[in-house]
Amino acid sequence: MATWMVTLGKNLQPLINLLREYLLSGAIIHCDETTFQVLKEPDRDPSSKSYMWVQTTGKIEQPIVIFDYFPSRSSQVPLKLFEGYSGYLQVDGYAGYNAVSREYDVKLVGCWNHARRKFMNVIKAMEKKSKGKAKPGKATKGLNYIKRLYGIEREIKDKTFDEKYLIRQERSKPILDDMKKWIDKSKPSVPPKTLLGKALGYVDNEWIKLYRYIDDGRLNIDNNHAENAIRPYVIGRKNWLFSDSVKGAYAGANIYSIVETAKTNGLNPFDYMRHIVEKLPAAKSVEDIECLLPWAVKLD
Repeated sequence: MATWMVTLGKNLQPLINLLREYLLSGAIIHCDETTFQVLKEPDRDPSSKSYMWVQTTGKIEQPIVIFDYFPSRSSQVPLKLFEGYSGYLQVDGYAGYNAVSREYDVKLVGCWNHARRKFMNVIKAMEKKSKGKAKPGKATKGLNYIKRLYGIEREIKDKTFDEKYLIRQERSKPILDDMKKWIDKSKPSVPPKTLLGKALGYVDNEWIKLYRYIDDGRLNIDNNHAENAIRPYVIGRKNWLFSDSVKGAYAGANIYSIVETAKTNGLNPFDYMRHIVEKLPAAKSVEDIECLLPWAVKLD
């Protein structure tokens, strides 16, 4: 059965290649990565960390989710994934993505959800230490800034992109400007290795990326699209634990790509996979493969 899956994953490659072309032709991509284990990886210990990278367009007319296996998390990986791409790339604070913006015409967008977690960690630590509710302080103030930004996003979630842009410029921008002044004033007095220092440092270091979401109404305040896209893989990993071989890792990436892309397009993954298995061997041209894209098929 494992051999069947490896063969299936390999045979899905033409469709994966076309999905990637569509992904890279768009204006916005969300990316995230997670660890997993490949037991029989050449020149590596079975316990070594490997990585599965996810890229997604988020919720648009033609949503795409693509998984890619790589044995490392080096900056060379995103450079390979986004070669030829021009647009926005929304990510977390991992420095490996910075190479993409240096080498290509790519603007990195930060994730306020990650910033929020940093301040929440401070408050949780204070509550644990005091065995009760934490007293209001810098962490609370930082979190309140972020809550106000998210409050605006909830209000405008059904607005058009143009309306979102205008509202963010009018209401979110002043909050961001005030927060930056507060961070600049607070950061020098907080030891950088404390939880609060790390929270302030994260926002300060990522500021240009975190600020960028207000520049375009199509952008999101956080990278939750990528985190949600990779979650089924993380949950599945708790059951299947590892890939035995590199071929299995590649096959798993392709199969997950098809299943998750089908789901985001409102298709039953089993029915869509069966349709592909029946029709893909007969595809002789790019046009034939395009007819198998999830937004092009009509399943009975």
